[in-house]
Amino acid sequence: MTTSAYRRQGGDQRVSPVFLGIVAVMVLGGWGAWTGSYDRGFAVFLFVVAAWVVSLCLHEYAHARTALHSGDRTIGAKGYLTLNPLKYTQAWLSIILPVLFVIMGGIGLPGGAVYIDRHLIRGRWRHSLISAAGPLTNVLFAVVCTAPFWLHALDGVPSAFRFGLAFLALLQVSAAILNLIPVPGLDGYGIIEPWLTPAARRQVEPLAPVGFLLVFALLWIPAVNDVFFDAVDAILRGLGVSDLDTFLGRDLFRFWKDSADIPQIGL
Repeated sequence: MTTSAYRRQGGDQRVSPVFLGIVAVMVLGGWGAWTGSYDRGFAVFLFVVAAWVVSLCLHEYAHARTALHSGDRTIGAKGYLTLNPLKYTQAWLSIILPVLFVIMGGIGLPGGAVYIDRHLIRGRWRHSLISAAGPLTNVLFAVVCTAPFWLHALDGVPSAFRFGLAFLALLQVSAAILNLIPVPGLDGYGIIEPWLTPAARRQVEPLAPVGFLLVFALLWIPAVNDVFFDAVDAILRGLGVSDLDTFLGRDLFRFWKDSADIPQIGL
């Protein structure tokens, strides 16, 4: 094996041009939302969708990087450390479906996971940390998006960029909450699974293929949906983001619909 034993079996860790292209679209959308150089709604749409895909890539990267340092040396060979979304074993679940749900309904849908060889990892804490790494990335992303709000640093921030950040933060918070639900197929279950008895694992194992679908179906129940988004809104308010900020961000994002009159705040 060449190149320092294929980087000590860590595989290819160079950032993919595909990921850099997505980052470029995010920057272009953010620039448009900030400067108003082109349609504000379309700029917010580009910014939010591209930033959402970036966060999905970082979510999966966090799983993979943590697994690599926990003992799974096969991760690099699968291309997971390049941040290339096309390398995911379930690109449909990891990228395409979450993006479609953002466009259709404005909810941060958790994606599918990278394939990790759990047999190579020793220790229950390591298994739990691998599962927790993804949602923690969404939490960190939400903190960064809301920083101008909770730091009271919004003076001079154009309204379109502000509302776009607020809507993006909503997606991150909702994704983190959904992912942390302890249902088979989601990261929340992956966190607690190493601590369950073999009998308990066998009992819930049949739910793994449909666990996410069950959670999604529950969100269609108005009472459950209200409780879920009340929790999301409460967290965002704690971070300084008002319901109006997220509403106007969603309204701008859906540029193809008749938008409300968006107030000008900042520049």
